Parts: sequence; C-alpha cells; structure tokens
Amino acid sequence: MLTYDLDNKNKYYSLYTRIRDDILSGKLRSGERLPSKRAMAENLSVSVITVQTAYDQLYAEGYIRTEERRGYFVEEVNAVFYGRRAANAESEEAEDKFEYDFVGGSVPVGLFPFSVWARLMRGVLSGCGKHLLERVPCAGDWELKNAISNYLYRARAIDADPRRIVVGAGAEYLYGVIVQLLGRDKIFAIENPVYGKIHSTYILNGAKCECITVNATGISVGEVEKSSADIVHFSPSHQFPTGAVTPVSERLRLIKWAEKRDGYIIEDDYDSEFRLTGKPLQCAYTLCPDRVIYMNTFTKSLAPSMRIGYMVLPPKLYRKYRSIFSSFACTVPLFEQKTLAAMLDGGFFERHVSRLKKHFASVRQAIYKKAETLPFPVEITDTGSGPHLLMRFPDAKSDEALKEYAKKRGINLNCLSDYLLSPAPVPDKTAVINYSGVTEEMIENLKL
Repeated sequence: MLTYDLDNKNKYYSLYTRIRDDILSGKLRSGERLPSKRAMAENLSVSVITVQTAYDQLYAEGYIRTEERRGYFVEEVNAVFYGRRAANAESEEAEDKFEYDFVGGSVPVGLFPFSVWARLMRGVLSGCGKHLLERVPCAGDWELKNAISNYLYRARAIDADPRRIVVGAGAEYLYGVIVQLLGRDKIFAIENPVYGKIHSTYILNGAKCECITVNATGISVGEVEKSSADIVHFSPSHQFPTGAVTPVSERLRLIKWAEKRDGYIIEDDYDSEFRLTGKPLQCAYTLCPDRVIYMNTFTKSLAPSMRIGYMVLPPKLYRKYRSIFSSFACTVPLFEQKTLAAMLDGGFFERHVSRLKKHFASVRQAIYKKAETLPFPVEITDTGSGPHLLMRFPDAKSDEALKEYAKKRGINLNCLSDYLLSPAPVPDKTAVINYSGVTEEMIENLKL
C-alpha cells in the first residue's frame, strides 16, 4: 500500500504530485496497479473524493490508465532525465558559500536607499498613471535620457546630447547592440586580463575578438596599432582587474589610431563614480565624441538587479541605431526609468554615491590596517580609482595555494591569472581584492 505525507492545505494536489513524481522517477513502474480509491482513502485518512480528484488529474495528463472493473494502472512513461534533474538541483545548492566575498562585489544591502527609492516610486505611480503602461521608445524614456545627460555634465564634465543616449538592460545587452551596429565582421580588441563576461558576451553575439596586453598604463596602444582590430573596448579610468589608469597621452594616441583606422573606441566607465583619491579623470569621450562610445551602468552604484545601463553614441552611429532598432521597445521597464530619472534629477543619486564613497574609503583603510598585522609579507598595488586593489603575497607557493588558503578561512578570492583570456605576463601570487561587497567590521573581524 502506498503511504504519503500529504499537505494539509491541498490534499488532492499533494497526492497527485507524489504519485506523479514516483511514476517519473521509476518508483512506480509501467503496468503497476494503483490501490483502489477507497483503499487509498482509508490508508491516507482522506475522503474518496480527494483520491478521485488526484486520479482524474493523473489520468487526464496520461500518467495512469483505467481498465474496466480492474482499476487504475501506471502508464509507460520514459523519463530517464527526471532523476538527473533532481540530482543537478541538489549539486547546485551545494556550491561553496563564503563569509567574505572579494570576487562578486555586490554592495551590502544596508547601503541601498530603500526609503528614497520607495518614496520616488510612489511619486511616479501617482504622477504618471496610465502613462506607465505605454510602449517605451527603443532608446529609452526621454525623461531618463535627459536626467542622465544632466548628471554626466555635473559629475563627469561630459556634454552628452540626450538624443544620442541609449538606455538598455545592463552592459551585456548594450554590448550586443554595439556588435549589431558595428558589424560582426569587425574585430574587437579586448583588454587582457579583463572581466571575462565582456569577452564572452562579444563572442556570444558573433563578434571576433583579439586579446591585447594590459601594462602599467592600461591597454597596450602599441599592440593595438599592430593588431588587426577595428574596435577597442577599454576602461581607461580604472581597468579591471589590474587597476591601471590610462594617461591622456595614450588616450589621444588611441583616438588617432581610431581615426586612421576608421574605427571606434568603447569607453567602459564602469565605476568612475568611486574614485577615492583626487578628482574624477577626464573621459576619452570628451576628447573625441565622434569616435568614442561612452558606456556606464547603475549596477555598481545601486544594485546588480538594477539592470539599467546606458551609452552615448557618436552622431553617425546613433542614426544607424535608429534605422535598425526604431521598431523595438526599450528593454528597461518605464516604471524603473521614471523612478531613476527622479532620483537623478532630485540629487538623491549623488548623495547616495557620496555615502558609498565614504563607505568604500573606510573599508579601504581597514584593509590597509589589516595588512599591517599579517604574519606574512604583502605588497599592495592601489591607484585609488575604485573599490578594488591588488595584494601580492610573495611567500605563497602559487596562485592555487593562495586561493586554497583563503577558501579554508571562508574567503572567496581570485588572482590576476584568473582573469586572463590568453597567456600574458601578469604578477603571480597576486590577489584581486574587490572590496565593494564587504564592510569595515567584516575586515576587522577577518582572521588570517
């Protein structure tokens, strides 16, 4: 006799799912006879109607069949994948969990301005009404584009025409748009080492990529000039993971290359808001708006789930964008766009960024203090351009030994070598410390 522990809220559905799962997993085999409705009801202390309803659902979906005067029998169901799916789900849940994450770098939840965001959302709901249900233009809502333009001028001295700003659901989406704009026949020069998703997203969208070494001044312009690349993707203000800052002389040299090549430069300004020493650096976009595509997102400053990114296109590319994408709707919901526009226009975003900078500065200082107390030597490389730095441990045996040492202490850690797309000379035994996801207290309590 079958015995099941049924959910009190919905006994028929609970019985249905348990029998179904037993059939799919092979516990109940093809041709096996099920207990009669009355016998099943008595065994499980439920009504005959409950069992009848469960059997009827199983019969309707083809899991069982009826034979006159004989009862219910299991149908032949070949579901060899079913057990593997459950096993895979269990293995995914068993992934390593770390108390200290220096890789992911999601800003601590407590720093998100929930009260401000909620208040602005209510204002958008009451002020926009039915307008929120309308189709959003392909490049984004005009109110947000104008707010971004004004913010860029205040924060980065970028004079961006709001008409040429394109809003999209995160950087990865915008990378795909760029590939379609520039063509899959073009070769993209990618920094090496680099955040791997940049390279993989371009490849996924059908682009061809060429890896260019990163040196002390960022991407090697000399290698770019010798390469067959048509497009360069780089982060001049704070390269990840090396932290290198590209001086203006190298930026101008790269722009001259783009003009000569009739190519474009993609300036990924991903965390420029968080320069912790000195004033923000001049953007490559301001040097040549006709050859540089400026990109940024609100992922780092607000939250990873806030899939809102934007790019400022050169006039020629924006006209091409309109010709290709004008019939499509923007990939970011209008409700979120209106709320973010209100946050930018009201000065709330800049106050939030200022608060985050103070937080990052405190965490950075705590890291330096912790480094002074370590029982082994450590060498720190830090340009102060954003919430990450490098720590080299010369006495470590290898990169793998360093990561294993950290793992045993609940620390999620990557080394420079983990970000290489192809072999390149990078310092060994060097950890990339992305500290945007930890707090000052966590650093102080860290046991090494």
